[in-house]
Amino acid sequence: MTPARLSLAQPVPDEATPYHTEPATVRLRGQHLRLGYGDRVICPQLDVRIPDGSFTVIVGPNGCGKSTLLRSLCRLITPQAGQVYLDGKQIRDYPARTVAQQLGLLPQSATAPDGISVLDLVSRGRYPHQSLLRQWSPQDEIAVQTAMQATGVADLAGRAVDELSGGQRQRVWVAMALAQETPLLLLDEPTTYLDIAHQIELLELFRHLNRHNGRTLIAVLHDLNHACRYATHLIAMREGRIVAEGAPGKVVTADMVQQVFGLPCLVMADPVSHTPMVIPRGKVHMA
Repeated sequence: MTPARLSLAQPVPDEATPYHTEPATVRLRGQHLRLGYGDRVICPQLDVRIPDGSFTVIVGPNGCGKSTLLRSLCRLITPQAGQVYLDGKQIRDYPARTVAQQLGLLPQSATAPDGISVLDLVSRGRYPHQSLLRQWSPQDEIAVQTAMQATGVADLAGRAVDELSGGQRQRVWVAMALAQETPLLLLDEPTTYLDIAHQIELLELFRHLNRHNGRTLIAVLHDLNHACRYATHLIAMREGRIVAEGAPGKVVTADMVQQVFGLPCLVMADPVSHTPMVIPRGKVHMA
């Protein structure tokens, strides 16, 4: 088995110390990344490799750089230093349409054009596959309908997106990302606004896409137990650095949760999935 990136019973290493494993196949990776906005540096030094065929989940406290890293991997922001590579080539060197055919993105807090219908928004996921010589096709129609059925929004097709609840809108955005049918799918807090039942339905759908459709998923999640249950590869971040990486069963320990989140806890086996389950101790001592 591939060893975990770092035993978090140890101190966090200096940023220049390489603690990573090299997956057998890596289509998407970042090397020597410095990420930020203007003069504000969020991630001073990152090396990240996304194992092909994995369901990679990025976790960490607010402001640690999770979403910034995700945006850099899909070319939404340009690294201040270092490079992102897709299939061995710098991602900045690809035409935008080529990137969109390979990388799908569900952004955080996406905004739809005023008055656009659910069907029209989901259909926009097919734009990267169209050109002057290839207009709307039966394949596009199937992709859109399949995505809407999978996310439970088919009955909302004629509704205006801005009339929907927050949870309904979120599922519509997920449907658009799925309709893009890219081999790599990046998801920035995909369960935002969803009730617990829809959260689980969506995470089960993502796991199915990973296991049975062979798609590589990279998601930012806030719920550590969801991350443990559904991820095949976990990246834990703190203060702009990756401090632990590997299979959840290897890297999620009480020491890791304390170090990354500052949360005293117990870690035990989930009785359903047998993955790590984090139980916060809280402030009340229990005998």
